Amino acid sequence: MVQIAKVRCEYLKNPLGIDVPHPRISWQIQSEERGIQQQAYQLQVSLEPEFGQILWDSGRNASGQSVHVVLDQIELQARTRYYYRVKMWTTGLSLEGSVWSETAYFETGLLDYSAWTAEWISAPSDFAATEEDAERIPLLRTFVTVEKTVKSARIYATALGMYELQWNGNRIGNDYFTPGWTSYGKRLQYQVYDVTNQLAVGTHAIGALLGNGWYKGELGWKQEKETYGSRAALLFQLHISYEDGTEEVVVSNNDWQAAGSAILMSEMYHGERYDARLELDWHSSQTADSDVWQPVETIIHPKSIITQQVNEPVRPAETLKPIAVIQTPEGDTVIDFGQIMVGWVKFEVEGAAGHRVELQHAEVLDQNGNFYMGNIRRAEQRIQYTLKGNGKESFEPHFTFQGFRYVKLTGFKAPIELEAFRGIVLHSDMERTGFFECSDAKVNQLHHNIVWGQKGNFVDVPTDCPQRDERLGWTGDAQMFIRTASYVMNVAPFFTKWLQDLKADQTPEGGIPFYIPNLKPEFSEGWGDTSHSSAAWGDAAVICPWTMYEAYGDARLLEAQYDSMNQWIQYIYEQGSNPYLWNTGFHFGDWLGLDSKPNSYVGATDRDFIATAYYAYSVSLVAKAAKALGKETEVEHLAAWHKQIIAAFQHEFLTPSGRLSVPTQTAQVLALRFGLVSGAAKERAEQKLAELLKEQDDHLTTGFVGTPYLNPVLSEAGRNDLAYRLLLQEDYPSWLYQITKGATTIWEHWDGIKEDGSFWSEDMNSFNHYAYGAIGEWLYSYVAGIQPDEEEPGFKHVKISPQPGPGLTWAEARLTTMYGVVVSSWRRMEAGRMEIQVTVPGNARATLKLPEAHAAADVLENGIALSQAAGITAIHEEAGSVTLELGSGQYHFAYDRYL
Repeated sequence: MVQIAKVRCEYLKNPLGIDVPHPRISWQIQSEERGIQQQAYQLQVSLEPEFGQILWDSGRNASGQSVHVVLDQIELQARTRYYYRVKMWTTGLSLEGSVWSETAYFETGLLDYSAWTAEWISAPSDFAATEEDAERIPLLRTFVTVEKTVKSARIYATALGMYELQWNGNRIGNDYFTPGWTSYGKRLQYQVYDVTNQLAVGTHAIGALLGNGWYKGELGWKQEKETYGSRAALLFQLHISYEDGTEEVVVSNNDWQAAGSAILMSEMYHGERYDARLELDWHSSQTADSDVWQPVETIIHPKSIITQQVNEPVRPAETLKPIAVIQTPEGDTVIDFGQIMVGWVKFEVEGAAGHRVELQHAEVLDQNGNFYMGNIRRAEQRIQYTLKGNGKESFEPHFTFQGFRYVKLTGFKAPIELEAFRGIVLHSDMERTGFFECSDAKVNQLHHNIVWGQKGNFVDVPTDCPQRDERLGWTGDAQMFIRTASYVMNVAPFFTKWLQDLKADQTPEGGIPFYIPNLKPEFSEGWGDTSHSSAAWGDAAVICPWTMYEAYGDARLLEAQYDSMNQWIQYIYEQGSNPYLWNTGFHFGDWLGLDSKPNSYVGATDRDFIATAYYAYSVSLVAKAAKALGKETEVEHLAAWHKQIIAAFQHEFLTPSGRLSVPTQTAQVLALRFGLVSGAAKERAEQKLAELLKEQDDHLTTGFVGTPYLNPVLSEAGRNDLAYRLLLQEDYPSWLYQITKGATTIWEHWDGIKEDGSFWSEDMNSFNHYAYGAIGEWLYSYVAGIQPDEEEPGFKHVKISPQPGPGLTWAEARLTTMYGVVVSSWRRMEAGRMEIQVTVPGNARATLKLPEAHAAADVLENGIALSQAAGITAIHEEAGSVTLELGSGQYHFAYDRYL
């Protein structure tokens, strides 16, 4: 049976607030049959879920496209729900085609900022006049009376700062930290909430808590506040449509009231202080506590910067139970959640009014088993709760999150009941798409740590770390990890949003700030730099959009970022006297490379070498982007530009004998990965890399820049044996060393915890830092062998070339692509047999290179000869290898290994 599944609009299921004029529809084709290819589709759009009246019908469109189909024949209206469904024709289907897909919908938002009739409202300017109220979070409220039956109701809201909406005392929605972190001076997202079911006839109370958040709270290690603004404010519109055809709009204006909430302090880094005795009965009566309410103030702030939210919001993703209560040698009571996580603790407590309890959060215990906060720096990560004293009370924070495994408890009655505590895991609500497993338990734990590192650091922006007084959207970390990220989760909406901010924060000269969203310009000058741009970090402007294109086939995103990509390479071109070398300015270099000089964070690889290598790589990717977008004249120009950079690079960094003049692991890796050497010079770089690794007893010395490409370069050079040895090393420095020390996420330093249990340092030693988790790409794309094809992106054509190596007897990866699930599994059996299992989704195809296969005649598929197996469209034999062209379906191959 052939059926349509997973119908989506702009990657999302039934989204609200679509503001693009021509949204895109995607679907997957599922079938147990082999070789299924879509030949035509029919797409219908209606204003009714029953499709009684069709607004638009594509008719039978003879096209194989099932991803990013553009709705360009409809002029969308604001605040309108559009239902859509699709059917298709494939090989083997009758003339009637498939049955219709499930009915899906998308709903447009306001479409234009001029539709905002609400006013920005804020707590009165003298709201925090007293020292006691200096950090208190305001609560805003209004009342609305409904006298007729409601057909539909939507809230459109955003804020300067963070906001939490409440309806009659209950939270609206399950998204957190809204409106999200953006380049606030240029882009501000709004959210949409369906509150139809809440609007029964009667009077309703609407409330809004306004937190500091990233907008005006403390941000960065310089202890600065008000990075983007000094006043939290709300913009709110409630659109009500009644069954009788009339409409009503309730807006934020000076009719609203403000009072102090029970949140006495809330900061992203420091936590929250809450006094339950100060809770207001604000929603049951307009006259209750009337003496504490003041009129709000309206403020002026541009609405033209307001835009739809394109990414998934931050939501509670899962709940963890603590595994133990620990009494430390210093006498502290600590609960252990068994996993470094990001979010907060929801807890229950009972006691007298005025009694205060406290939770403080840390990632690790010290070598003596005591609670340790040194690596958190100035971030307090502290929750304080004062009881109101009316029985069992429950609490969880509002506008803060913590990175932790261990929680120190103060003020809780003994014995501690673990059932009273739950770890609420928060991250951007991205779909999990990648799963990897193999015969080595420590490698499986490594993959687990990669996943949890991504969870903890993808909290609306890709941060470096989620616990200390930093938590910034470092561009270098993002580009180094993005390929792994795109395997593990569907990060297309996440990076679409972040790249819009990157484009917004790009300097007029084309430079890219170190972190996105950017902070105040002077924040970066502590590095001794005024350009705020560094090689490998700024190259995120090019690498990230191209990776999104490869992974998801998103040409619209590539087009949207193309000018930004071009501006970045033009910026580099203009940096020095030689436009084809980047040998000027500030660069982070091979950050945290182990071959660094004493007391330096920067590895030994020459910074100009790294800068020019990345320059060449970015120009090559922009050339590919130009080709993908049909910009043929620019392709020629960019190709010539790229050749000139390579020539300048080789003149500068290649000796007359053909060796790289920078004798480091990272130098060889970059030159090989970016195609900067060829022929004999390439062979010498491959040999030199192996020699450098041997000098370290097959251990790496690479830092942030070299590590992501190290194992892929070795596998491409035919040194899979060496790549596997690096993976499976268990002593320092290695990925598995962290596992032997109990790591549950990826560390910032290879020896964050040393052999004797002491720490690398106190000032910069994160235990949840995803950059070195970039090894995940190699696990998926080389060990399991699943790779995209830039000529048919989005895994329309899947290249599957598993590369078994010493130390593993089997491995399997499962990846949900835009077309469906891809599986690649290999298993070395007894007596020299090899088994390969592969799944190719409907409407896709794959090229499979069978590892260690000598001849096609020796290979069986489900017990029969390849020539007789359905779904195999071509068989290629050359130089002792077997490559197959496969249609969709599940396959099982078995053969004697050729050694």
